[in-house]
Parts: sequence; structure tokens; C-alpha cells
Amino acid sequence: MHASIVTRWASVAAVIVMLVAPAVRADDAELDALKKSVEQMQQTINTLNQKIEKLERERQQEKAAAAAAPALAAAPPAEAAAPSPEEEAASKALETVLTSQGIGPQAPVDPKLRGFVRIPNTGVMLRFNAKPRVDFTYDTGNAGDDSRFVTAKIPVTGDPTKGGGPVFNANGKGSQLVVDVRAPDVSGSPRFYYQNDFFGSGSSEFNYRIQQLFGSIYNVTIGQTFSPFEDPDIWPDTVDYEGTNSMIFARFPLVRYKLPLGESWALNAGLTQPDTQASDVDGATASGINHTPDFAFNLRGESADLGHVQLSTVFRDLSAQSATLGKDSVFGWGLNIAGTLNIKLPWKTDDVKADVLGGQFTYGEGLGRYGNDSGFFPTDAAFDSNGDLKALPYYGAFGSYTHQWLPSWRSTGTFGWVKVDGLTTQGPDAYHQTQYASGNLVWQLRERLSVGFELLYGNNQKESGASGHVFRNQVGVAYSIF
Repeated sequence: MHASIVTRWASVAAVIVMLVAPAVRADDAELDALKKSVEQMQQTINTLNQKIEKLERERQQEKAAAAAAPALAAAPPAEAAAPSPEEEAASKALETVLTSQGIGPQAPVDPKLRGFVRIPNTGVMLRFNAKPRVDFTYDTGNAGDDSRFVTAKIPVTGDPTKGGGPVFNANGKGSQLVVDVRAPDVSGSPRFYYQNDFFGSGSSEFNYRIQQLFGSIYNVTIGQTFSPFEDPDIWPDTVDYEGTNSMIFARFPLVRYKLPLGESWALNAGLTQPDTQASDVDGATASGINHTPDFAFNLRGESADLGHVQLSTVFRDLSAQSATLGKDSVFGWGLNIAGTLNIKLPWKTDDVKADVLGGQFTYGEGLGRYGNDSGFFPTDAAFDSNGDLKALPYYGAFGSYTHQWLPSWRSTGTFGWVKVDGLTTQGPDAYHQTQYASGNLVWQLRERLSVGFELLYGNNQKESGASGHVFRNQVGVAYSIF
């Protein structure tokens, strides 16, 4: 189209030139010059025509390629070549990095990390756990504490609050909130742990109490958690939230270090917050003074098949002052041996867990603060009649046995005993001896929902010999997300 227009105008120009030439009476030289100009113009036109035709062909080829593109895209691709060993190794390395950062497919994790969720673009894993529970109790008389079974609080003969008839109570103070943050793939395996219940002090029904709040990295733990003197895995499977009277209950602010000794053994050592509990003497208040931290360590061995054993010790500097007897200090120490033994009875099927036999023995001087029962009273030290501070001897023991009847039914029987040898200067109402017994039947209704019935007995005896006892019937319902 463009070529014909150019040709037409060129012909018109040639005719005009031929007509004008005679009219101006040009000579032969001028005529030759005009002819050459016309020939040059014709060559230029031919060149332009060739370029236009080339551009037209290229445009038509582009249109044809665009129209054929969908058909080419739909064609099956050629089979890719197998990756080289170097390429495959690089791909696996990249996948490992992405997974550790929370990107890409999730790699299998330790069963202990069940319920943890990775935070994207980090190596951090987070788990939030809620453990609501409610306990219904029926006591044959005043137990001294409606929510927890504390044998040391049972009223004794001569106490006007003793007896009083049956007492019913319901509480949910044992409900817990737990936050566990871990980074197992990060150097040092850092961890943060938080746990609370609602047994704090106050007049309301739910009084907030922090049980544990600590962080650990490179086997160093700082914050509030279990002292190395305590074995937290020895606590019997009781429905009662308080637990056995003779348990070592040592959850304090501390710094602790774990030294692994092979696959099954470890040494744990730590410095914990001191808190000397000195008894009142002859009506004068004796208050504790803290000069140095408590030092505790343990040697622990574990076996997935057999159970575990832990040997623990603690050393204390007990100091106190009295308005009438002045100040004094004494050395305190303790030894605690605890362990469990898994017993697989021959007639049990594989889906029924092994029975567990547990036990603990504790002895020392100035240990009252560490006792689950004696810790409610000043049982570490007392001034004698000469005005010297004495560390009070402490004895504690318990035994328990858990039997798995069926996959969803189990029972635990427990007996505990505690004795503190006090001084006559403490008076007749000083803490002396308690006994604890319990037996239960727990139904694991669902994987994380359990209902338990328990019968408990407690006996409390003062330094004077006065005593009191009470029975408790308890039904507990507990649920856990994980």
C-alpha cells in the first residue's frame, strides 16, 4: 500500500518535470541534469519500497508467532536432566536452612516437642498450654485448709477449731497456664519457661502465683525453678494438688548448671535464694538473717526402661537474731535420696504402661524450709536455753506405688512421714510430726481429660504431744491442651 503511493507521486513528479522543461526552454545540459535527478529519485523510491516490504514481512511473522504461543505453551515440556550430586546436596542444605527458619516443609521433631509451633523466619518454637482443673472435697472435720491437704495445718486437741463437723468445698486454684519457648537448633539450645497457678496470698478466690519463670542456655539456668536439692520427677500421682507431706519442695530464685556425664548421668549444681526460718523463743520473735546463698548439687541417673535415681545435698548458713538473745549463726545441711523403678508385670499387654515404684528419704539439720509440709512453719533453727542457735534435725520419707489396671485406668497409693526434733524453748505448739496417706483411682477419660477419686488421711502432732487427724474424700477433674 505504501509502495504504490510513493510510486504514484514519483510519476506525477516526473510528468511535471517533463512538462515544465519545454516551457522554460531549458538547454540540453539542464535536461540531462533533470534526468539524472529523476533517476536518483527512482532509486531512492525503490530502496524505500524494499525497506517497507521487509518491515511488513517482519510484522506478519510477529503476529503469527503470537497466535501460535498458546499452543506451544500447552505442549509437554522436555524431561529435565537429573540433578548432579553437588546440586542435590545444595538443595538439601537450602531446605535445612529454610526449615530451621520456619520456612518450607516441617521436619520431624522430637516427641517431647509435641504441640510446639515454629515462629516464621526464626529458629524459635513456642507452645502455650492451659491446664484447667476443679477439685471437690469432703472432709470429716476441719482440715485447716479447704483447698489443699496440708497435714501440718490440721487442728489438734485443745484447738477450738478442731472438728466442727463435715466440710464441703470446691476450688479451681490448681488450674495452670504454661508458656514454653525453645530454640533447639540454635547454638546453646536457649529456652524460656513460665508457669503459674492460683494459690497466691490474698482474700480472693483466685490469687495469682508464679510457680516457675526461668531461662536456660548452654546448660545454665537462671530464674525461679527447682533447686538441685529437689527431685521434681519423684512426686506421686496424687489427685490432691498439694502432694505428700514429706516431699522436698524447693522452688526458689537461683542460678544452676548442668554437667552431662555421658548419656545417662548428669551433675547439677546451683546457688539458691536463702531464707532462714527461725522459731519464736519464749514469746520473743526470732527473725532470720541471710548472709550467704544456699548451695545445692545432685548426681542424677536416668534410664527409659528402668527409671531414675537422684542423690542430692544442700549446705546452708543459718543466721537469726532475737530481741532478747541477740544474733547467732549455725551450719545447716541435708541429704536427699530419691528414685523410681519401672515394673513391667509379665501378664500385662503392650498397651498397658508399666507400674512405678517410687521412694524418697531425707535427713539433715536446718532443712525445715525445704519440706512440703514443714515449710509452712519456722522449722529451720531455734535458740536453746543458753541463747545459742541450733539447727533442728529433720527426717522425712515416703513411698508410693502406681498400678496401671487398664490403658485408661490407674491407681496410686502413697504414705509419707515427717519429723522435726524441736527444742523445749519453742513451746508446746511447735511443729513436730505429721503423717500422710492416700489412695486413688484415676480414669483417663480422654487423652488429655482425666477424672480421679481419692481418699486421704492426715495426722498432725505438736511438740506437746497434742494431735489431730482428718479424712478427706476428693474428686478432681483436670484437662490439658497438651
